[in-house]
Amino acid sequence: MLKIYYHRDFDGIASAAILAHVLREVRGEISVGWSGVNHDVRPRWRSFSEDERFAVVDFFFHPRAEYWFDHHPTTFVVPEWKQLYAPSVRHRWDTASPSCPPVILDHAREHWGFRSPARFDELRLWSNKIDAARFDTVDEVLFGTAPALRIMRALTVAPTPDWSDFIVRQLVDHDLASVAGLGEIEKRHERACKNREKALEQFPPTVVDIEDDVLLYDATSNEIRRERFAPFYFHPDIHFAVGMIPTRGGLHVTAGENPWNLPRAGIDVGRLCERHGGGGHPAVGGVNPADARDCKRIARAIAVELRTQMRRFRSGG
Repeated sequence: MLKIYYHRDFDGIASAAILAHVLREVRGEISVGWSGVNHDVRPRWRSFSEDERFAVVDFFFHPRAEYWFDHHPTTFVVPEWKQLYAPSVRHRWDTASPSCPPVILDHAREHWGFRSPARFDELRLWSNKIDAARFDTVDEVLFGTAPALRIMRALTVAPTPDWSDFIVRQLVDHDLASVAGLGEIEKRHERACKNREKALEQFPPTVVDIEDDVLLYDATSNEIRRERFAPFYFHPDIHFAVGMIPTRGGLHVTAGENPWNLPRAGIDVGRLCERHGGGGHPAVGGVNPADARDCKRIARAIAVELRTQMRRFRSGG
């Protein structure tokens, strides 16, 4: 068996489904499986999956991966591994791509003669929109009902970490509307919508401070629901939000720019997070700290750096 490891979000799920289909139908891989991963595997990534054939999509580069596709600028967790990467018939890295599915689809077309079915072209469109936060308004991402958005929101209440594997399996052979209409997805989506309402109600008191158009919030309490775009819903004039939130793997620091009020300072959030052991894109990034104290320290440090750079930009320095 060849196992596909993918980042456990909409972009990664779509990427895994597309590659699984391509490997099975075009590359002749009879047995293909998949499993989601998150950034908590970073400390053991060097020795990851030593005894199996595997592929990686929308996640860190690994020199042992038989197939690897990614678009993250911060993909090389071992600096010297960057020298091991070279474009090939099985590896492709494109930081200009807003999401990972286009990287796979373009590569499969150019190298393997793959003709993408309409359902994968739809996945390309929505993965670009979701991963790069290219929504028309904050209301669209919070309250939109398109199939991809229903699946995206259902993921926020996944009952177990491997629940995303179920969605990959569905997307390999079915379109977004069919998958979003499944009872299991509908049930999770309804629950997620209730959580969204609770999260919006609970967000305002979590704000620690706002300085230089950078908002810092602390939502680490397990009693608080999390809504990624809440800072921009309540404070549309800010340029960045830095938050402290809980995840299954522990506490997490998230940082991102406001898609509807983009800063002109040219700050690379992913690189900033990478300096603290995380990573991401120019517009959004995250860090998995060691403990609660480290979480607060890193979140404050990132907020301070963003504010410093914003002041420097405004002063022309």
